[in-house]
Amino acid sequence: MNLMKKAWSGSFPHQYIQRKTGGIKDEALVGDLAVLGLYSTAREKAGWLFNALTSARASRVLGFCNYDLPILNPGRNVRVLAEKMGADLDECVDPPEYFTNARRFFERKIKYWQTRPMPEDPRAIVSPADARVIVGSLEEHSHLYLKESLFGFEDLLGLDKPEWLKAFQGGDFAVFRLTPDKYHYNHSPAAGEVVDIYEIHGAYHSCNPGAVIMEATPYSKNKRAVTIIDTDVPGGTQVGLVAMIEVAAMMIGDIVQCYSSGEYDSPQEVEQGLFLERGQPKSLYRPGSSTDVILFQKGRMQFCGDLLQNTLRTDVQSRFSQGFGRAMVETEVLVREQIGCAAS
Repeated sequence: MNLMKKAWSGSFPHQYIQRKTGGIKDEALVGDLAVLGLYSTAREKAGWLFNALTSARASRVLGFCNYDLPILNPGRNVRVLAEKMGADLDECVDPPEYFTNARRFFERKIKYWQTRPMPEDPRAIVSPADARVIVGSLEEHSHLYLKESLFGFEDLLGLDKPEWLKAFQGGDFAVFRLTPDKYHYNHSPAAGEVVDIYEIHGAYHSCNPGAVIMEATPYSKNKRAVTIIDTDVPGGTQVGLVAMIEVAAMMIGDIVQCYSSGEYDSPQEVEQGLFLERGQPKSLYRPGSSTDVILFQKGRMQFCGDLLQNTLRTDVQSRFSQGFGRAMVETEVLVREQIGCAAS
């Protein structure tokens, strides 16, 4: 029985590693059967339907139906929603009464300055999101090399960007998958100056692990925003160029650039020349689940040892491992938590 059939029958779970404890956790995949049905039956037998459902218009409609209908008695019922999704309302900036619909809840602001402390080392690289991460290498001779698995490198950055394709050739990457229950602001993984920012149009494929496997290299096919950060400037993290790619997905209608240097105050558009402080809010997914891909230049950084070891563990039932034929395991991380540092 192949992976698709096992996943469809519910006999093949998707597991990840909880970083704090090292324990293995089962992920409750939202709408799993519906997504797998779309990416198997609909894609194969009704291509027009598959294309329609992964379009921008369908993404907006699905987002409205799932997130914009009012919550009755929000002060009470949002607590039920938060408990069901494992979210902590005490972390939120706004009171429970503010969350009058699911969209407000999924776009919630948290007291990250209290609940998501950053490492003191100024050369540390931090997670851009509350997410599940896989780390790897674009270097063919690395034991972490993953050829054309999660994304096509050239397509991800854009074929018309030879300068950046050359800069990140053979470098390292981290893929952060946000699930629908997560806090959906993205924070800057490193400090530095924005030297380029651009959007690439694309589809709105699901980030469900089963869909990722069935739709080859979806992260380089979806709509995405690319930000190139030069960290070798005064006050920067000193890890060379860093590419932050924010990838849209099913029910993600917008990627809103809204950088704030203090809490969420005075948000501004991210543009060339702007200095990003490490760990500060940079953008917002509206809403659903999506993915951040971070690229680093070859030899300029090193990942934390536990993330490297976890990626290669063979005792975890990961759909990524089965689909791509080798160990490929996610670790749950928190926004602003250290994932690596400048190479010594």
